[in-house]
Amino acid sequence: MSLYQLERDGDVQELIRVLRETDTERVQLRAAELLGNFPDHDDRRDVVNALVSAAKRDSDAVTAAAIDSLDELGGDAIEQLIGSMAGVDLDADAADWMKAKAFVRALDSDVPELRMAAANGLGRLEEADSVPKLAERFEDPDPRVRARAVRSAGKIGDSRATDPLESLLRDPKGSVRREAAEALGNIGNRQALQTLLPMYEDDNEQVRRIAVGAFGNFENDKPVDYLVEALSDDSAAVRRTAVYSLVELLSNVPTDRSHDIRDTVVETLSSTDDQSVVVPLVEILEESTQAAQRRNTAWLLGRVAGQAERGRVIDSLVEALADDDQMLRQFAATSLAELGGEDNMVERRLLKLVEDDGVDPAVKGQAIFTLGKVGGDRSRKVLDKLIDDTEHDVVRKKAFSAISKLGGRI
Repeated sequence: MSLYQLERDGDVQELIRVLRETDTERVQLRAAELLGNFPDHDDRRDVVNALVSAAKRDSDAVTAAAIDSLDELGGDAIEQLIGSMAGVDLDADAADWMKAKAFVRALDSDVPELRMAAANGLGRLEEADSVPKLAERFEDPDPRVRARAVRSAGKIGDSRATDPLESLLRDPKGSVRREAAEALGNIGNRQALQTLLPMYEDDNEQVRRIAVGAFGNFENDKPVDYLVEALSDDSAAVRRTAVYSLVELLSNVPTDRSHDIRDTVVETLSSTDDQSVVVPLVEILEESTQAAQRRNTAWLLGRVAGQAERGRVIDSLVEALADDDQMLRQFAATSLAELGGEDNMVERRLLKLVEDDGVDPAVKGQAIFTLGKVGGDRSRKVLDKLIDDTEHDVVRKKAFSAISKLGGRI
């Protein structure tokens, strides 16, 4: 029976027997690889023990495959191997500091796969004191080890990693630069963010996207020019990320600076025909749970939406009129007024809401307020009739105010 069939049948005991008894390195290697696909098997303990034994063989290829599979199994699988090599018992009750100490020792292993696994383990433990040892692996000759060590340092988020991470932004391997950029973004202190600024021009798309994504964490307007530049990036993913970061930045910067930033953003977005930057704005308005983000987005949409996504933008803003956040409702109303246009789309959508008896009077009042700015003869007729028919004072007052702006009662 083939090893593939044994895997399909879940026959781990036979795979273990093959791993232990065959003399063919290629078969041993494949059996070790396949055993990593059973993290929840009833015979997990037997699988782990077999892979730990295989990892100590003379064959570098089999050792590497066994270590990778132990790492894939997760939990305490790799800890069992590293513990046995360090001469300590890393059972489930072992203290994290003891596990971290064993992982740190494994960082100096001659086997790159074991160094990778040790770096992964330190990232899971999030022991800050392990950061200096992880940083030593930033110069590892194997780029896979460098990338894993960097990723774990980013998970831990200790600022001591900032300086050594900065040097990796010039690493020849794009995967390492990407992990370094993401780690610096996770650390997020002033130095880390400042270091990322030039990375919006990296030749690796993922590095650019990660760096641009971190710019939204600034609490000043320093990255605005970089983000505006990123709105013209060849990659749609980078452009979309730049939009998200701009909205996040508007939520973070001091109020006295946010107005200038808005003007800069509006000028840039309005001058582009690329509506891929509008879609993420709509998604933020519809899906975000952060009030400041949604308010800024509602304001921006009324000033940057083009014809391509006009219908979706209007629907999203109309829906925002019913939100619990009063300021968001006001921003949505002013943006709908900005979008008025000759196609009467805004007017038609608002009239549908006003004529719906099931709509909350406060929401209907907000829609009427907007109709006073964008409505025409049809709005005037509907509002004139509404003044006589409505039982709600707030609706009547709003209708009186709006119809006076449209030329008065008929």
